[in-house]
Amino acid sequence: MTTTHAGTGAEATIPPVGSLEHADAVELLGLVAQLEHVAFARLAADSALAPTIEQRLELSRFAAAAVARRDRVLARITEIGADPVAAVRAYDAVLDDFDARTPPGSWWERLLKAYVGYGVADDFCRLAAEGLDAGSRAVVLEVLDDASHAELAVAELDAAGSADGVLTARLALWGRRLVGEALGVVQRLLVQRPALVRLVALGSTSQPDAPPNAPTKLFGELTAQHTRRMARLGLTA
Repeated sequence: MTTTHAGTGAEATIPPVGSLEHADAVELLGLVAQLEHVAFARLAADSALAPTIEQRLELSRFAAAAVARRDRVLARITEIGADPVAAVRAYDAVLDDFDARTPPGSWWERLLKAYVGYGVADDFCRLAAEGLDAGSRAVVLEVLDDASHAELAVAELDAAGSADGVLTARLALWGRRLVGEALGVVQRLLVQRPALVRLVALGSTSQPDAPPNAPTKLFGELTAQHTRRMARLGLTA
């Protein structure tokens, strides 16, 4: 059950402090905040490396937007009575292994990694958010709804690939490697974080056609989303 504070609508729902629902919400919110914090650092680095001044300016704006999104999630953690710093600290190294195993070799590989590799983590958080209280779910979905950087990556990669068949073939292979590693990150999260498993399962129960094994459905959906991303670029998943 959730309690309702002053106000109306989804933002007013607060899971009771000390409840399993509260603890699970803090887990996922901490993960989303950490992913946005990592996105800020990555976009700032991309801004310094981008080949044109137009891209540098745009990516610096995206980095600033990532800070605003992160702080929106941190505010929700505070709102529901938890420590935002502790919630983010729990995921301090969540993408370290992924980054160590997938160093991009070119600007184009860097763009595809941002769009495809980190996109898997965002998709996972969207699906897990279906098990959250209404207020926390609304915050997560709002934060993950910003597709500005994805649109830039798609436009740049599509333009480059249309003029270079060799690059297209290389990026298709890179995309397949990225999704395999990214799904490995999700698998480790599910093994290490029972709260995330509960949220995925709870979200699945609200869907009448959900199969008995929620994680199986989860990985099927993550793979389908990856295939759609690759198709936007004309790449084979």
